[in-house]
Amino acid sequence: MANLIRLAKSGSDWTMNELLAFNIQVVPANTTVFFGNPELPQPSISPMILDNLQMPDGDILDDEQDFFLHLSSMESGFEESTVDDFASLLLCLLKYNSGRQCMICSRKEISFIMAGQWVDAKTDICIIEDGLFILLVQEDKHQGQAYLHNIEPQLVAEAIAAFHQNNRNRRLAGLPELTYKLMPGIVMIGTAVVFYLIPVTKTLEVAITMASYPADETIVFQFIPPVPDSAHYGNHGKGMRPLENQRIVLQCLEAFKKFVVL
Repeated sequence: MANLIRLAKSGSDWTMNELLAFNIQVVPANTTVFFGNPELPQPSISPMILDNLQMPDGDILDDEQDFFLHLSSMESGFEESTVDDFASLLLCLLKYNSGRQCMICSRKEISFIMAGQWVDAKTDICIIEDGLFILLVQEDKHQGQAYLHNIEPQLVAEAIAAFHQNNRNRRLAGLPELTYKLMPGIVMIGTAVVFYLIPVTKTLEVAITMASYPADETIVFQFIPPVPDSAHYGNHGKGMRPLENQRIVLQCLEAFKKFVVL
């Protein structure tokens, strides 16, 4: 692997080759390993959403209505902007930005140095608190779980770019740089949500800057919600359907909040 070619590439052009070239491996994890607990918590979300797959009759809140309208609109297909809007709505509904000074942003451009050159990376959705990236969300434009290996390298590249940008902003604020950050990330496949924990170190960043092979392996944990028929979870027509899937995904989103920290 140390002999693989390492060229400067934007984050959107990263593939499995870049993960191999920089000694990065994505490893599936179960609920206990990923969250440190075999039990998923109850989500802090409206029972109206938790207990219904279709919009119920009667008066409902605007956010609840938006959820059901988005869910329904993606039954027969989905556009990139629709998935991004749904991801932002989920983060708001699960109170990812509640009680803290943070923003849910879309299409945020960041950069890092690879093989001695500045390259860019662009998140679909991210959360920023006090000028620091604390969550990255990327849409799988191939719309299928079989293609996760195509989008995962891009999410890793964005995590490295976010680590670089966070340290730059810390320096400007007079704070010490971090040598390690566990960056939480999400891949959206329609209404399916796949979770990642990406450990980024200064050593890894330097290796990418210098186009060298790091001696220490970086292990990225991947978590697919434990829904029934999980083999088809990310395929077209699955995701948050049926209702049991929806409840489990919302539970996972609730559990994942603990990783979204400065």
